[in-house]
Amino acid sequence: MKRRPLPVAAALAATAALLLTACGGGDDSSNDSDKIAGADAGDTPTSASPSASASATNSLERPKVTLPGDVTNVFEGWTTGDATKDAVLTDTSGRIDALDYAITQSDADEPVLGFYYKGDALVGASQWVKEFEDAKKSMTGKTRYFKPSVDVYAKDKATLTYCSFEGEAYVKDRATGKADKTPVTDKSYLLYSTRLEMSDKGVWQTAVLNSERGNSACTP
Repeated sequence: MKRRPLPVAAALAATAALLLTACGGGDDSSNDSDKIAGADAGDTPTSASPSASASATNSLERPKVTLPGDVTNVFEGWTTGDATKDAVLTDTSGRIDALDYAITQSDADEPVLGFYYKGDALVGASQWVKEFEDAKKSMTGKTRYFKPSVDVYAKDKATLTYCSFEGEAYVKDRATGKADKTPVTDKSYLLYSTRLEMSDKGVWQTAVLNSERGNSACTP
C-alpha cells in the first residue's frame, strides 16, 4: 500500500497533522514519512527523545533540530540494546523530527530532509511539506510513536515498522494559529513501514516509506 500525501483539505478531515512523518502524517500509503508493520517494543521507557547510544556507531554529527514548543514527538520503546538497531531508530527519530520541523518552518527545501531521506521518500517528504505550505497550514500537538520492529538484513540495509498515535496532533492555520481538532478514532493510529539504507557517511536514511491508518496492529 503505497501512501500518497493527502491534500491538506483531506488531511484536515482525517486529522493527519503529522505524517510522513516521509511524511509524518497521512492516510493511505506514500513516499513520505511512513513505516512498516512491526513487532513489539518490550518495556523500554518512554522518552521525548530516544537514547543517543546508537549515534556512537559513527562520529558524524547529526543536525540539531529544535521543534516549536507546541510540537512534541514521544518515542516509546525506542531502544533495543543492540547498537545497530538503535542506530536505525535514532536516525528514524531524527527523520521524523526533521519532517515536522520542515512543516513548521514552511520550507519544502529544508536541507535536513535530505540528511535523513533519499530517493522517492525524499521526493514524497518535500511534496508533503509543500502541501502544507500551499494551504498556509502548519501543525501542533503531540504524536506518540511506539511498537518499533527493526530488521537489519544486510550491512547497510534495514527495514523498520512502527505505529503512531496522532489523536493529539492537529493541522493548524498558520495565520490564526487555530488548530483543527477532531475526535479520536481508529484512524488516529497509523502503521508505518520503511526501508532504510546507510549512506556513505554512516546515516541510516529512509528510502521507502508506507503507512496505513487504522491498522489493527496499532489500534487499542
